[in-house]
Amino acid sequence: MLCFFENVGFCIIAIIFKLEMDPNGGKKNLYNKLSKSVAMTRLRSESFKRKTISFYKYVIINNPISFRDNLYLKWNLLGIFGRIYIAKEGINAQISVPEHNFSSFEDNLNTIKELKNVPLKIAIEDDGKSFFKLAIKVRKKIVADGLNEKDYDVTNVGRHLDAKEWNKEIDNGATVIDMRNHYESEIGRFMGAICPQTETFKEELPLVKEMLKGKESDSILLYCTGGIRCEKASAYLKNSGFKNVSQLHGGVIDYVRQVKQNKKIENKFIGKNFVFDERLSERISDDIISSCHQCSCACDKHTNCKNVNCNLLFLQCTKCEKRYSGCCSNECAEILNIPDFKKKELRKGKNNKRRFYRHKKVNLKT
Repeated sequence: MLCFFENVGFCIIAIIFKLEMDPNGGKKNLYNKLSKSVAMTRLRSESFKRKTISFYKYVIINNPISFRDNLYLKWNLLGIFGRIYIAKEGINAQISVPEHNFSSFEDNLNTIKELKNVPLKIAIEDDGKSFFKLAIKVRKKIVADGLNEKDYDVTNVGRHLDAKEWNKEIDNGATVIDMRNHYESEIGRFMGAICPQTETFKEELPLVKEMLKGKESDSILLYCTGGIRCEKASAYLKNSGFKNVSQLHGGVIDYVRQVKQNKKIENKFIGKNFVFDERLSERISDDIISSCHQCSCACDKHTNCKNVNCNLLFLQCTKCEKRYSGCCSNECAEILNIPDFKKKELRKGKNNKRRFYRHKKVNLKT
């Protein structure tokens, strides 16, 4: 067990490491073994504030495993939590940084040649509880896209637009495509945007290409949460013959930041922006454009089914939360009351791939 201390001298968190041997060379990797419940308890007891940020960068990383290990060691000492994916093509990071260590974190980034001067996107709404531990994983790609190298050239992407330019293109009649998944666009989107009803980015790319057939010379606008998916999507569309493709620089997160800083820029995003951390969303406007999946009343609050055997992500209002004990169905609510050993028996040999409610069958009430 390793404790590190704040400058003022008290222990803020204990982290347990697991050492695993890498079959490709015997190098040891560090992992955080704290359970979610223990990690959340310690997070809530912290006496300092945290800042939630995200960033990505397409850059060649020759040795992702070594890069990952070095990053883990440095960021762990700074008390950073988050979810980071590293691949030979780059890095995709969503993290929570203690405010008193933020300058040290920025200094550390600038000592790494692959990450020097990388643009950081600051969370819009932040309670400091976005992440509860540090997880850095090596993947084949930083965004699963189902593409091969012949399908796109990431150095030939769409034109990056700031908020003012983005609004102007919308006003001029450009076709706006939401490059996020259905459960993201359901609670918030740009007015007039086309929102493909898909559950993965991999599914969405060929569908968008088909939807845009005949618009190869038209102005196409792409947006996503932070911009990373649009880098791939714009490169894919340009490689497929679309000549006028633009993308929202920094995604919805940076768009809202620009709108808040400049009151002269109209906010054209309605509802909430879905985020992939414990917060699940950030409110952008007061509009509620979605409905509870159990009673159909106005609701844009995502939750996970309290039955851990299910853990389905869905929309639930406060009345249905009480009625179904935070579950997606009566069946799941009944499982809450059985002993833990029986819950474990139900999980044995089962791989639950139903992570999100299906857009084609939204009503979950049983």
